[in-house]
Amino acid sequence: MLPTREEALKELEIAGRLNPGPWTKHSLNVGIAAENIARKIAGMNPEKAFIVGVLHDIGRRVGFVNIPTHVYEGYKYCTEKGWDEVARICMTHSYLLMMDEFDYEPEDEQQRKIKDYIFNTIADDYDKLIQICDALATDYGFVILEKRFVDVTRRYGIMENYIKGWEVAFDIKEYFEDKMGCSIYSVLPDIEKTTLMTVKPWKPAAK
Repeated sequence: MLPTREEALKELEIAGRLNPGPWTKHSLNVGIAAENIARKIAGMNPEKAFIVGVLHDIGRRVGFVNIPTHVYEGYKYCTEKGWDEVARICMTHSYLLMMDEFDYEPEDEQQRKIKDYIFNTIADDYDKLIQICDALATDYGFVILEKRFVDVTRRYGIMENYIKGWEVAFDIKEYFEDKMGCSIYSVLPDIEKTTLMTVKPWKPAAK
């Protein structure tokens, strides 16, 4: 089950008031990118792509938390709403390597639940679509993958499996381009301009 487009946008607006920051504009741009790409692929639903893209980070409504927490909070919130298709994307969008992300034993119950979910999920085209769109969209627009990877690394530093994740992202990009018959970048508005922008990485204010 999915919320409507209008419900998804309203949820993002409410979440932005609870936890202000550029993440809401990023989320909207993920939705736009997903919709534009899905329009070029037979069998994909552009409306669903937009909705799950807009809400992929909805777990951030609780604050600027780490990856597992925002993933799980989003999953819980959407599950309670009955939005199982969005809940799935909340879980999968941050784990491009899927099962290979968990080459360790999680330290807490939250991460154990995420691992169990990922181990019982095979990434479909919507999972892959939001994973790649998450890497293409910033709060100020759309950028090539290399630019986004540098931006994220400047914010968080190099984390384990980053390079493997980049390789998967490029594989997903090529996967969708084969289906689209064109470059992913060709359907992202003003990507030439935003890729060339130099924007200081945003970080939440210290408490």
